Amino acid sequence: MRDQRVVEILSGLAHDGEQVLLPARLCMACLSALPVSGVGASLMTAAGPSGIVLAATDERARQLEELQFALGEGPCVEASGSGWPVLEPDLVATGSPRWPRFGAAVLDAGVRAVFAFPLRVGAIRVGVLDLYRDTPGLLTNRDLAEALAFADAATAVVLHMQDHDGYDGAGPALIGSIDSRAEVHQATGMVAIQLGVSLAEALLKLRTHAYATSRTMSAIAADVVNRRMWFDGDEVGTTRRRGPL
Repeated sequence: MRDQRVVEILSGLAHDGEQVLLPARLCMACLSALPVSGVGASLMTAAGPSGIVLAATDERARQLEELQFALGEGPCVEASGSGWPVLEPDLVATGSPRWPRFGAAVLDAGVRAVFAFPLRVGAIRVGVLDLYRDTPGLLTNRDLAEALAFADAATAVVLHMQDHDGYDGAGPALIGSIDSRAEVHQATGMVAIQLGVSLAEALLKLRTHAYATSRTMSAIAADVVNRRMWFDGDEVGTTRRRGPL
């Protein structure tokens, strides 16, 4: 059911006639679907926040996303580092002790609850979807399921952005990003073994080669998984090609 809902979300983005970037459309759709006051989406790296806010539904959400980058603490940082959602329904009670600097700032901004969902491809972190609310309270089971579906959709949007020039443009390729996640994850693991590097560095090698050869990440991943391509350590981005084994 969750994958079906993800497809529904991405289909809505793909057919949205507004000339707005995909991450912004996703954040606005999430805001409409859930009982929250603001939504933000940011990129993350193996080292933590990348400093790049993909989109936010309002200036307050954008400032809170950027503040977490500056402070190095907050639900966004915690969710990405742990790989698990961070659900904080009452910031007045626990926000400041949990995040001393960010907790005080988020309360000053009028936010009373925050929910952060990691965007991951296997073990590799790519971003976080943050939900802000002006009133305290837990997400219902239905709302939590919906938020998780939007997080999966946001992951697909990030993969789509990596596979295409620019952020906009949608359609079948966007929805196809759901199916490409497993192959990209598998290819990343294979490259990590071939080069003896971390998963994050292996993913970077794949991205670098895709950019250098003007090919998509999904196409490169398919070649690696099907053993038509493998990476060696002669120089960054060097590959050798051969026919299927």
